[in-house]
Amino acid sequence: TSLLLMAGIMVTVGLCRRLAHRRLRSHQRLCAFLLEMFSTFQICACTNELCLLSNVEPRPHTALTLTYGFTVLHGLTLTGSTCNPCGTLQPMWGGGIPVKMGGLKIGAQFVAAVLARLFMRFIWSLGMAEPHFGALSQDCSHPMQTTETQAFCIELLFSVVFQLTILRVESVNPKYKVHLIALLITMLVYAGGNLTGAIFNPALAFSLHANCFYDKFLSYSLVYWIAPSLGKFLIFYVF
Repeated sequence: TSLLLMAGIMVTVGLCRRLAHRRLRSHQRLCAFLLEMFSTFQICACTNELCLLSNVEPRPHTALTLTYGFTVLHGLTLTGSTCNPCGTLQPMWGGGIPVKMGGLKIGAQFVAAVLARLFMRFIWSLGMAEPHFGALSQDCSHPMQTTETQAFCIELLFSVVFQLTILRVESVNPKYKVHLIALLITMLVYAGGNLTGAIFNPALAFSLHANCFYDKFLSYSLVYWIAPSLGKFLIFYVF
């Protein structure tokens, strides 16, 4: 049921992206906002559902396989979208896109994060699958299973590794690049998923753990917002 749900989300988002691209091509800003919002919604909604499947046996093989598979699907179906505020900062800071357009895309990403959170909580309330039972009772799932300092360093390091890899594989054939990126994300999730969740995406982190940001805004914003952004700027200045 969970796999069918995620497949349905991807198909629906694909149709919405195609419709927005066709109908709103002349309205550049609105089209860019909607495309980024739909794309980020897909990643946030599917990842929310994947988190519920993290304990499915055999562990952690099932969760890692699903992570790799859906990361490949996201890469193939969401071409042209960053779905990550850190990924939008680089062209905006380097002058590749106007500041207003970059801010519009980042706003779309966080709007999508909130919408995905609300949508998945509604789906979970229907109790369509066994993992959905009890999902709503989790106030803050506490993804940080280590100290704040170590969590900050882990998310910073993962962001640097991820962004550096993105730069290094720009010239690789797209059909191979998507698998390389998916493999890297799966490896990072395996390495640090039990410590911080290995998210390195501010919008996705907010969608997954919104309640944690309400309870401990300073610590969670430092780990899941500041650390990935700092990693992006480090890569930008060095390379």
